[in-house]
Amino acid sequence: GLLTMVPEVRDRDRAETLDHPEGRVDFDSVAFTHDARTAGITDVSFTVEPGRKVAFVGTSGAGKSTLLKLLFRFYDVKTGSVRVDGHDVRDLTQTSLRRSLGLVPQDVVLFNDTIRANIAYARPDAPFEDLRDAARRAQLLDFIEALPDGWDTPVGERGLKLSGGEKQRVGIARVILANPAILVLDEATSALDSATEAAVQDALDEAAKGRTTLMVAHRLSTVQSANEIIVLEQGRIVERGTHEELLRRDGKYAEMWARQVARDRLAAAAE
Repeated sequence: GLLTMVPEVRDRDRAETLDHPEGRVDFDSVAFTHDARTAGITDVSFTVEPGRKVAFVGTSGAGKSTLLKLLFRFYDVKTGSVRVDGHDVRDLTQTSLRRSLGLVPQDVVLFNDTIRANIAYARPDAPFEDLRDAARRAQLLDFIEALPDGWDTPVGERGLKLSGGEKQRVGIARVILANPAILVLDEATSALDSATEAAVQDALDEAAKGRTTLMVAHRLSTVQSANEIIVLEQGRIVERGTHEELLRRDGKYAEMWARQVARDRLAAAAE
C-alpha cells in the first residue's frame, strides 16, 4: 500500500515549499510504467478543482493506485506532469507536498499507544479541543468517551481491539486533525462489510467537506457522489462523467454497476 512506500525520488536543489495549498490537482498527459509487475498508465489527463471530488474506478491492475503514488511522488512520471496548485510536484519539497495530502488507506495502521496518541499522530501538539472535534466528526467521540479509560485507553497489542470500522474512523479522525487541502481515499472502505461501510461513509463525507478529494474504490456505491468518475482500463481512461451520465452512456461503468447491483441482491437474498 501507499503507507509502506519508500520514495524513489529526491528533492531538487531549489525545491519550493508549498504553502497554504488550495488543493487544485492536474494530471497532464501523464504516462508512467514502473516495471512489468505494476500497471502502467498512458496519457491520463484530468483536473480536480479545489473542493471537488473525483473517483477512479476500474478493474484491478487498471492503474488506479499508480495515479495516487504519482500524486504523492513516490514515483516520478515518465512523460507529462502532475501539478498541485499549478506547481509541478517535482519542483516542490516532498515534505510540503505530503503535508498538503491526507491519506485514508485500506488498512489504517495503529500504534501500540493510547487512542489519544493514535489520533494525534499527525499533529502531536494539537490542543485537546481539536482532537475531540476530529473524533466527533469521524463519529468516534461517543465510542471513546464510553470507554472506562476514555482517551487513555491503550490500542494495539494488549489494549483495545478495534473493529475494522473503528480503525478506519481513527484514520479519518487523523486526517481531519491534519486538515490537508487534498484528501486521498485509497480503497478506504473496501475491507468492511456493507453495513459498516455505510456508517464509515458518513464519516468520510464529513472529512471530504471543503477539501479536494481523490478516491479509488471498488464498490461503486461509494463513488456516486463524485463530481467526476474516471473509468480506467489497462492504464487508460475509457469513460468519464457523473454517475448519472455514465449510467446513461450504458458502457463500461454501467456494466460494472449492473454487476454490483446484482451481486448485492444475491447477498441480501442469502442473508
